Amino acid sequence: MNKLEQAIEMIKPPDEAVMAEARSRQDTLAKPPGSLGRLEELSIQLAGIRGEACPGIEDRAIIVMAGDHGVFAEKIGNWPQEVTAQMVEDFIGGGAGINVLARQAGARVVVVDMGVASDLEPDPHLVLRKIGYGTRNMCLGPAMTGEQAVKCLETGIEILNSEAEKGLDIVGTGDMGIGNTTASSAICAVMTGKPVSEVTGRGTGLSDEQLAHKIEVVQRALAVNKPDPSQPLDVLAKVGGFEIGGLAGVMLGAAAKRIPVVIDGFISGAAALIAVALAPRLKDFLMAAHVSAEDGHPALLKYLGLKPLLDLGMRLGEGTGAALGIFLAEAAARTLNEMATFAEAGVSESEGDESGS
Repeated sequence: MNKLEQAIEMIKPPDEAVMAEARSRQDTLAKPPGSLGRLEELSIQLAGIRGEACPGIEDRAIIVMAGDHGVFAEKIGNWPQEVTAQMVEDFIGGGAGINVLARQAGARVVVVDMGVASDLEPDPHLVLRKIGYGTRNMCLGPAMTGEQAVKCLETGIEILNSEAEKGLDIVGTGDMGIGNTTASSAICAVMTGKPVSEVTGRGTGLSDEQLAHKIEVVQRALAVNKPDPSQPLDVLAKVGGFEIGGLAGVMLGAAAKRIPVVIDGFISGAAALIAVALAPRLKDFLMAAHVSAEDGHPALLKYLGLKPLLDLGMRLGEGTGAALGIFLAEAAARTLNEMATFAEAGVSESEGDESGS
């Protein structure tokens, strides 16, 4: 049994008994039942995942994986490919959007080179796990080999395991890679069955003419490769990305260790499509931080059955939405753990149907 199969085998359902205990405690807290809305649902989900009626969140990490895409050769964006490597340097330096929001959430940022198209300078804050120097152009054939697809997933599992050894109560996923919305649109179209035109967005700000070209590129890639939606490894290999596969591995590894996963936007969502197809039980361990401004993201979340916590019109990626989601998850856990019950607060419980607003 390889690392991938072992991680999938280890994923067990959330603890229903513990969830019932957390739900019961929520109903005794000094507030009208249900008045904290999604925060109550989140706290109960966290309890079931962690197997603790009062789950604490102390150690937080956001794993940001970077990789380049051969489909860049089809001129599907406005930014040069060098931006991938430049942004990785910014992550390492602590000046990017993800660094700012991660600091606010109290999360460490783990930056991983999964397949940047150039050599990056070694740095103690950079995890070098390069599968290749960018994927191949998926319009001309598979983006990667089947062996590379498995390697991506197993690398993600290994990195999650390494971070778990340092202490990890919740993990967020983030990405960087010029061209990765094109690969994600291809994955989304295959896995959800939606038309390419409905799940392909403007990425970094394409014009109408550029968007039409991007749609055509995705359609061409699917026609050339004919990825099989019943075979998620086939989909990843044919139209995916090294960072997308790595993030899918992070999700699988986290679920195997009963660590909740806060997924970011469209790219992380594409990784989740692959990971959930490999291990359907994983879905119960996922929390969707937000709904991205990318066209395909709402359809992707609906397919996965995930309700986004926020809708802020964000489309930066990097794990920025995940940082906000981690903050909300901690807020949910704290309300469950730290609020007084009616009895503890000396507050009379309502006997009628009135509730707070």
